[in-house]
Amino acid sequence: MKTNSNRLLALDVLRGITIAGMILVNNPGSWQYVYEPLRHAQWNGLTPTDLVFPFFMFIMGISTYISLRKYNFSLTKDSVGKIAKRTIVIFVLGMALSWLGLMLRQGFWSFENLRIMGVLGRLGLCYGIVSLIACSVKHRYIPYIIAGILGVYLIILYAGNGFAYDQTSILSIVDRAVLGLNHMYNDNGIDPEGILSTIPAVAHVLIGFWCGKLIMNLDNIHEKIEQLFIVGVSLAFVGYLLSYACPINKKIWSPSFVLVTCGMASSLQALLLWIIDVKGRKKWSRPFEVFGVNPLFIYVLAGVLATFGGSAQGFVYKEVLQPVFGNYLASLVYALLFVTLNWAVGYNLYKKKIYIKI
Repeated sequence: MKTNSNRLLALDVLRGITIAGMILVNNPGSWQYVYEPLRHAQWNGLTPTDLVFPFFMFIMGISTYISLRKYNFSLTKDSVGKIAKRTIVIFVLGMALSWLGLMLRQGFWSFENLRIMGVLGRLGLCYGIVSLIACSVKHRYIPYIIAGILGVYLIILYAGNGFAYDQTSILSIVDRAVLGLNHMYNDNGIDPEGILSTIPAVAHVLIGFWCGKLIMNLDNIHEKIEQLFIVGVSLAFVGYLLSYACPINKKIWSPSFVLVTCGMASSLQALLLWIIDVKGRKKWSRPFEVFGVNPLFIYVLAGVLATFGGSAQGFVYKEVLQPVFGNYLASLVYALLFVTLNWAVGYNLYKKKIYIKI
């Protein structure tokens, strides 16, 4: 069975699921009342919330393979220009979102506490580094590069007390030396999107890139699904085995975290291919497709709306939802309403076939 022109719908749907999840967990009615599955693990461990960001990075790896094919994976003036532009734009957008919140609280020139890294910063850096690797290295070496990166990072963690949840960790030491404490998301002195933890995140995106190669270079849809399931189950199995020596930890982006989450993402992508492309069941996926075709734009939009809508959030949650639903459920209902608001904007763009690329 050959794949048809809709073969990438499953990728848009998975991307949309992750964007919806990121907006949902980032915007509760009250941070005081959040159901445990919608919180990040405090340190070691894995919750459903810990999956959304790594899933998006995995998908970015697949998308990077698809987008660089037209340049034949070569470093040309056009390809380097696109890579540099997209890397800078995504990184600057991340700092701009951070600055907006500071501006409202501390004034226009509030740069002394500006967070340099962050979700978009990590996405931009990893996209740029992975793209340069993909255009300068023969692809058959990529699995070895992934293994080498994760191996070196594991050595760094062991040698530098990297599993400590305090400022004695090598991750904290490097972030404070390079970024400065005022420019970090200070979680016990550790930035969850810090300098050193970006190293395994590059390997994370490279795994997605390799899976993108599988998807695009196989013609038979059943072979695509089979290979993605094999990769997914293998990575998750190895990751869980490794977790006995290297805990699964999102905040330090541990090698076991990379393997387990990439394994889950690959398996879910295979499942969506089977549901959408083989079984032809697509109607249910339309809401997620809306998020998936304009993912970064909607994510940035959600950040802007959340920043400027603080007073409205308090009113809706405390005065409208809390008296009806109670603390926890009202907090969740608010998050769902906020996701719906962003979806409405995305749907208007989707209906007009407007795709905003960042």
